[in-house]
Amino acid sequence: MTPSTERKLTTILSADAVGYSRLMGQDETGTFATLKAYRELTAERIAEHRGRVVNTAGDSILAEFPSVVKAVECAVEIQRTIAERNAALAKEKQMWFRVGVNLGDVMVDNDDLFGDGVNVAARLQALADPGGILISGTVFDHVKDKLAVSFDALGSKAIKNISAQVPVYRVVLEPGGAATAAAAAPAHEPVDPPHDARQIQRRERMHRFMMSTAYAATLIVFLFFINILSGGELWFQWPTLAILLVYALRTIVLFRKML
Repeated sequence: MTPSTERKLTTILSADAVGYSRLMGQDETGTFATLKAYRELTAERIAEHRGRVVNTAGDSILAEFPSVVKAVECAVEIQRTIAERNAALAKEKQMWFRVGVNLGDVMVDNDDLFGDGVNVAARLQALADPGGILISGTVFDHVKDKLAVSFDALGSKAIKNISAQVPVYRVVLEPGGAATAAAAAPAHEPVDPPHDARQIQRRERMHRFMMSTAYAATLIVFLFFINILSGGELWFQWPTLAILLVYALRTIVLFRKML
């Protein structure tokens, strides 16, 4: 950590436009104008809720808030306002956003934010429905009795590069929000289905199974070639047995959880 880097606890809001490349391909000028207008709208709502825009790379927005409640209030207002704006546009020109909110410890360097707190917010955003909001369990604990919205518990999710699973909740926005986005999406672009907790967990465990298989196979092939190139008696089968045993045990654990 450099002398200019410090740590702090803060609430992170991550937002990203859905289908931005498709929209740019259809109408580059109009899409950019819509993105600019929605980005200005989002920045205004963030400022109104005492937040700070950290980054606006591409079609995404990253912001932080000193208050967890204000961050979720801001996310709800952003999604509802965008839903109202989209209602005045033709379906093929509507632009929806996914939003993720997390409370976590981050590193601050030259006003930019880094660390697991940011990564979790970005991952939640990627899992959210178009027009929807996902929040982490730490955020839910602070806002569950303080906001006039309800929440759907989606269970704990495995987040890339995060050792512990993260409890995830969906903010129920109706009227407006995710339900409106799903209804308004173009017919040729599939809308993400509601995230059933068990289905997501099964997909994540299947991904881990495939990665374990690839790692085990690669290591066995590597040992085989080292044995052949070094000459002498064959010995690679003994570490291979140990690798296969670990692989089998890991596979059993993964598939037992899927039942």
